[in-house]
Formats: sequence, C-alpha cells, structure tokens
Amino acid sequence: MEPFTVAPSVASQVPQQSAAEISRPKVYRRVLVVFLSSLIIVVALTLNLPNTAKAAEPSTTKATIEARVQELIPDIEAYITSGMKEFDIPGLAIGIVANNRLIYAMGFGVRSKSNGLPVDTRTVFQIGSTTKAFLTATMAIMVDRGKLRWDDRVVDLYPEFRLKDPWVTREFRVFDLPAQRSGLPPLVNDILVMLNFKEPEMIRSLGHVEPVSSFRTTFAYTNITHLLAARIVAKATGAPDWNAVLQKELLDPLGMKDSTYTAEAIEAAANHAKGHRWTPEGTIEVPFTPIFPYHLAGSGNINSNIEDMARWVRMQLGNGTFDGRRIVSSENLAYTRMPKVALNDRVFYDLGWYNYLTPNGNILWHDGDALSFGSFVGLVPDKNIGIIILTNETNVEAPNSLGPWVLDRILGNAKHDPVAENLKNAKATFEATAKQFAKPANPRPFPRLAPLTGNFVNSSLGKAVLTLKDDALVIEVQATGAKFKLAPWDGDIFMATLMAKDQFGPIVDLDYMTKGFAQFQMDKDGKLNLLRLSTQDGQAYEFRRE
Repeated sequence: MEPFTVAPSVASQVPQQSAAEISRPKVYRRVLVVFLSSLIIVVALTLNLPNTAKAAEPSTTKATIEARVQELIPDIEAYITSGMKEFDIPGLAIGIVANNRLIYAMGFGVRSKSNGLPVDTRTVFQIGSTTKAFLTATMAIMVDRGKLRWDDRVVDLYPEFRLKDPWVTREFRVFDLPAQRSGLPPLVNDILVMLNFKEPEMIRSLGHVEPVSSFRTTFAYTNITHLLAARIVAKATGAPDWNAVLQKELLDPLGMKDSTYTAEAIEAAANHAKGHRWTPEGTIEVPFTPIFPYHLAGSGNINSNIEDMARWVRMQLGNGTFDGRRIVSSENLAYTRMPKVALNDRVFYDLGWYNYLTPNGNILWHDGDALSFGSFVGLVPDKNIGIIILTNETNVEAPNSLGPWVLDRILGNAKHDPVAENLKNAKATFEATAKQFAKPANPRPFPRLAPLTGNFVNSSLGKAVLTLKDDALVIEVQATGAKFKLAPWDGDIFMATLMAKDQFGPIVDLDYMTKGFAQFQMDKDGKLNLLRLSTQDGQAYEFRRE
C-alpha cells in the first residue's frame, strides 16, 4: 500500500529478468515540508534487471516439477534461514503447491518474540493485500451469476459515488475499481483508514481529491476503491457485508476453516502469530488493532495460514475448480488475470494480481503489507506451480525477496540474491525518513501559539478543533476523536504526531500515517486561517478556519 512513480531501471535490450528482482512498489515514506506552493511526493519503484543470458527452461512434467522442488529444499531452507536472520523476521511459514497438492510446507522461527512458540503450517498470519485477489474472485462469481457485469457503471450500482471529474464519475466501471489506474493519488486518503473513519465516509472522501493523472493511464496503488468494490459485491448478493460473501463463496467451499477477517478472530486462534514492526536495530512486537487492516475489508482483511492458503492457490491453478467442484468460471477468473495497466514493458497490474512476464513462465503475484505482517503469493499457471510465504514482520521486501527467489530456482531462471539488495534499500529508506523528521539545528522563531487555536474544517476529514495544551497545539478530528500533537519544528512549520490515546495506541505502534508536518498559511485576506497537514505518505489536507 504505497505511493510511487514507476521508475524501472530497465533497458529494452536486456534479455532476461529474474523473478527475484520483482519487488513491490517501494515507498520512501518521506513527509516533506509544505510551503505555500505545493507538496512534493518523493517516491520510487525499482525493478532491477540482470544482464544475463536466458537460462535453460527445466522440464515441466509432474514428476520433474516435484523432484525439482525436493532437490531444492536444502537450498530453499538455507536461504530462508539466512534471510530471516538478515531481516530479523521472528517467524515465517512457506508452502509450495504443484500438481493440485501442497508438496512442501514448513514453519520457521517463532510466533512472537515474547512467547517463543514455534511457527508451523497452521499458524495464522494476517495476509494483507493478497486479500485483493479474493475480492476480485468474488466479483467474478457475481458476474458468473449475472448479478454484476464487469462493465457496469459504478454510479449506477452505488449512486453516492463521486469523483472530482464528472466524466470519470460517469465512466468509472466495475472493472476499474481494483485495476489501480483511477487517476487518483497513490494510497489516496488511506489516513482515513488509520484514523478509524467509517467505510461510507472513506468512499465519499474520494470525491474531494484532485486527480494526479489521466483516468486509466497510470498505475497508482489505492485501497479505498476496493472498499467500494466490496460493498458492490455484497449489495449484488444481498449480503450484509463482503465478509459474508467471502465466507460463503470462498472460505467455506475451499475448506479454509482457519481463515477469518477480524482482530478478535485472529487473537482467539490458539495458533496465531503476533505482528512485529521492522527497524534496522531489530523487530518490535506490536499489538493487534480492530482498525487496521480490518477496516479495509476486501483490500486486506484476511487472516490465514499455509494449509488454508494452499487450497486457495489450488483453486487458482485449477482455473476455478477445487476438488472437482466449480467455484468460479474459468472465463471470469481469467478476466481477473488480464493486464489493465503497465508498470513497464514486462510488469502489469491485472485485477488483484501483478502480472510478470519471464522467459521461463508468466508469474502472477501479489504481496501483502499489514504493517506488522508481510506476505507473498505467486502463481505460474502454465507450470501449475504456486508459492505462499507468510511472515510476522512489516513487509520491507522480505517476502518479496524469498518468494520470487524460490520461483526462480524452480523455473530455472538466473540466480540472484534479492535479500541483500532489498535489506540495503530498507535501511536506506528508514534512515531517509529519520533524517526528514530530524529537528533543525537552528530552527526559525516560532509564532505565538494561542492565536492559532480555533475550529477548522477539511472536506475529507471533516471538522477539527485546534487547542493549546502545555507548549504544543493539539488538533482533534471530531468524527473519530483522533488527535495530532503539533509541536513547533521550524518557524510556522509544526511536527504533527498522532497521539497514542485510547483506540489509537496500537495505530501509533504500527508507525504508519502517524507523523507529518503542519503549516499555517495565509488566506486571500492575509490572515492565518489555513492549516495544511501533510501526512506520512506525502498527501496534503487543507483545513480552513470556520
């Protein structure tokens, strides 16, 4: 769930790219000072392509594939063990599916640093955005039953839907919701998720956002559009919410008995992992919260384990069938795998999947970052191979290093060591963020704080009250009770920090969308009636004094 500009380090003449070099769009979460001009988003996506000759493609008979996996197990386990040490991953589980069965599964490490209990193949993890493919599968099922059409206008199904551009509002179709090409900013209004806004309010907030690219032209990863897709699926079948559809149409038919979608459910599971936030000095255990990722519904709310996820992968590799039962038509499942927008000449986004072209197999994959859990699911449909990796650590590319590395070895692609490179990138990003928030050595004089207090309003976040407490200002978002402390930082620029109060304590522990900058600005009358809050993902929210 990160904002970025596509900037692949690839030349068209490079003959081969290994799967291990595909990493999810990296976000350098740098919140920049907002001056009177504009907010600059500094982002990057790196897809490093080796200049190597094409490796010989291995035979893909059933016996050969299984023998190949068995032969590689010592190397796989050694690389996983080494990668876990490098990233300080407390626990990890892996499963490899081939020929319609789970042919290898193993748990490594511990469920949490505090309890030291071992991870096994039934340990439950949060799977984050790998949930998105479950959402698009339920959309495909509704199309199968004639309750939806892929090209239905969204506004016809959800009349409250609005975007800034009236034409885009009218033309936005069901297939656009999960296609990541809306024209909206990456991670648009995700702060509303973290601040515990209700689902309708999050969807409504999209109507206040200026587009940053033309509709259907540019990849931009968003989550709130998926909330609307989930509501439309539930409405189509008369269910109270998308979770009910998920349970009835996928979890129950696939026998995914350990899979759930609430914080209460994962905590109640006897065998569950606890999340850990990554830092260069080591991972830190954090508590569960019912807010994130569970308020994201079909965008990222599933809890699962290797044995359950293997059933899901078997259905995907079976083109919609599982144990002889048709779950979703092959035609509409295939539609979810059709490229909708390009990241570069070899990587595309479909509907809930990235689509990556390699000489030795077309790889469908998606990762999940639940902030204290990371996951990876990869499929090679024409080879009938699938892999699942679940971890209890922030996704700083560890699952995206290990999963593709295993697929590379199975497919016979060029060898590569993504762990070393991605760990270096993670450390650099962490250091850049720390530097961005470091207090200036010689800050400019601060304005008097008392005259700045008052009532403010923002079109997306609603009303907010700014008060003075001790030596800092506190702004409270009235809709949810979330409070940001505004501490003087440099002149009229303030450091904005989410306060760890009540339900927001665990959100602060996750350390995402919890820091930013605020700046008071003059309106057209020359009065300090504007307060501009820039969040950790680089988006800005302008509050006007009432």
